[in-house]
Amino acid sequence: MTISTDDVRRLLHAEDKNAVLVLVEGRTEVIGAGQLASEKYRGALEVISREDLLGRVSAEASERELSEQAAILDSAVSELGG
Repeated sequence: MTISTDDVRRLLHAEDKNAVLVLVEGRTEVIGAGQLASEKYRGALEVISREDLLGRVSAEASERELSEQAAILDSAVSELGG
């Protein structure tokens, strides 16, 4: 599994309200949206933004909801070949 429940939780609770979950060189990271244009994250796959995640679950999402979102996102990344 590429996207874990912990990844989703980190994004949901990120201090940067414009944070995004990205996949870069086989690992996931939660970064500020402004970092996407940096050399370090060139070619990174944006998985989901914090804003979009909050459109799917509340800030107080249960462990089950976080796990479900992780599975959905992991499946989407797998389909893209991430």
